[in-house]
Amino acid sequence: MNGARTFSFDLGWGAQYEDGRTRFRIWAPSAGSVDVASAESDEYQCERFEPMTKGEGGWWELVTDQVQPGDGYGFRFDGGKVRPDPAARAQGGDVHWLSRVVDPNAHKWRSAEWAGRPWHECVFYELHVGTFTPEGTFDAVIGKLDHLRDTGITAIELMPIAQFGGQRGWGYDGVLLYAPHQVYGGPEGLKRLVDAAHERGLMVFLDVVYNHFGPDGNYLPEYVPEFFHSEIATPWGAAIAYDEAPVREFMIENALYWMNEFRIDGLRLDAIDSIKDTTETPLVKELAARVRETITDRHVHITTEDDRNIRWHIERGEGGKIPLVSGEWNDDFHHTAHVIGTNDQEGYYRDYDPNSAEQMATALATGFVFQGQESEHRKRRVGTDSAELPPTAFVNFIQNHDQIGNRAFGDRLRSLSSGRVYDCLQSILLLSPQIPLMFQGDEFGDTNSFCFFTDFDGELANSVSKGRKREFKSFAAFEDPEAADIFPDPNDERTFEISRLDWGRLTQPTHKRRLQVTRKLLTIRQETLMPLLGAAPGGTGMALVEGLGFVVAWELQPGRFWHLVANLSDEVWDLEDALVEDQIGRASCVYTNHKNAFEEVTGGAVPACCVLAILSDTLLIAEPDDE
Repeated sequence: MNGARTFSFDLGWGAQYEDGRTRFRIWAPSAGSVDVASAESDEYQCERFEPMTKGEGGWWELVTDQVQPGDGYGFRFDGGKVRPDPAARAQGGDVHWLSRVVDPNAHKWRSAEWAGRPWHECVFYELHVGTFTPEGTFDAVIGKLDHLRDTGITAIELMPIAQFGGQRGWGYDGVLLYAPHQVYGGPEGLKRLVDAAHERGLMVFLDVVYNHFGPDGNYLPEYVPEFFHSEIATPWGAAIAYDEAPVREFMIENALYWMNEFRIDGLRLDAIDSIKDTTETPLVKELAARVRETITDRHVHITTEDDRNIRWHIERGEGGKIPLVSGEWNDDFHHTAHVIGTNDQEGYYRDYDPNSAEQMATALATGFVFQGQESEHRKRRVGTDSAELPPTAFVNFIQNHDQIGNRAFGDRLRSLSSGRVYDCLQSILLLSPQIPLMFQGDEFGDTNSFCFFTDFDGELANSVSKGRKREFKSFAAFEDPEAADIFPDPNDERTFEISRLDWGRLTQPTHKRRLQVTRKLLTIRQETLMPLLGAAPGGTGMALVEGLGFVVAWELQPGRFWHLVANLSDEVWDLEDALVEDQIGRASCVYTNHKNAFEEVTGGAVPACCVLAILSDTLLIAEPDDE
């Protein structure tokens, strides 16, 4: 894949350098004057001030040869303080410093001919750049790409990398959405990472946040109040004004910028249920359609997180074509896996039964668990019918950043459940036809905590710490007021340090064995399951459940039935006449975690803590007798 080409996206906002000149544009309809302030360094001592010209619709523009790549710049509104560019491609330092002019054509892409990979080949690996390696940089991630590829991962998903306040954080408090976090390596480092990933056949996804801006360094309300709806409140403040065309374009262009200029393969849209869009066309629909319309020379993908269990955005078109969003993060699958593994019944887990596999089987066979039923936790009906969607419309996981880090101590499921049950859950995840996602370290069974951490100062730091304590005060473990003081303070640097992935565990026999198991499972997925998923239809999933045992089957291609048989209890499951006995012997068992388990299943019993994947040319679940 030798190309040595360059890629640049023409931004409607911000600084665009080309042929020795830089064009600056910003939307500020209520400003009386706007100047471009610049310096030959990217710190905060501005040496030049050039007035911008106001055009139609509140847009200000300046084209100049006085500001070159590497120079620092910002905008001065009405003679006031100089502020960073909200669409800066890079920052010289943190979110309060000057922005930095970037030549987008400086990087020569070695993998310019990369055409991506189809959606059904995705095996996600979610990682946080700052904690994934000791160095915490894009370049350091490159050193681990061979390990991920050899494990069977096909797509790395980076937690948000847009510039946020402070040095460390999860990234969901980004304020300069076009600028890769300078601590990680800025735009240059991100391009090197994507290039290296593509050379190894790995896709790169970004987690992006379009429902709010972070609290530290967001100067937009100060000089562009029209960017927000003061009368529409969100948990983070005033809602973003998506009925303003320049605001809408700011976000849609952001998506196109990542996917064009950085060759990003896909985006995860964070918490789309929190996007307060008052227009007739939802932002997600317009954004996804624009991506599909404008990038046609390679595979690109959109995934979403949404608490409502809606389906309109992940529906398939004619011939299984994906018109909008490729897949939805399925929290229901995680929640039922978590309660089976832990017996946890606090918070939203009260909606899930730890003593039955019925909800897990439902999630596997038909998508969501909640498809219009009443939720005890939310005190309302939740969800829509998802049975007709293909299994590949869902991204499943048993761990991710939220489900680990939003626990008080950042505990991983591996630490909270028995090893035997966890191994079964991992096998189910990686051998089901849904798109699997693993969190950093899952492949070798890391048990290090991954905590919530920030790097704020003063009152904001105190507010975050107090809010964290309030969040857990209703949980049984924190009924004693003094107990709330023992969990990690998000702003303490030690909280960040204990969240780093421990690569040293790969030298230990237990973790070596766990890595071997993961590689085996993903090899089976790649060689046997993945070829069946390209045109997998919806509406074929069906399940048989008894207690903590289930058989789920899908007809992934005509006459090709994929079965998962699982017993998550500590006792043998007597199948009786649940399976078609004369057909089992002709089926192929492609995986089991128990020696001789297939023979036992053929005889009518599933061993304790056992998972099997079976491929057959007929459905093995017996039709119930009519009585």
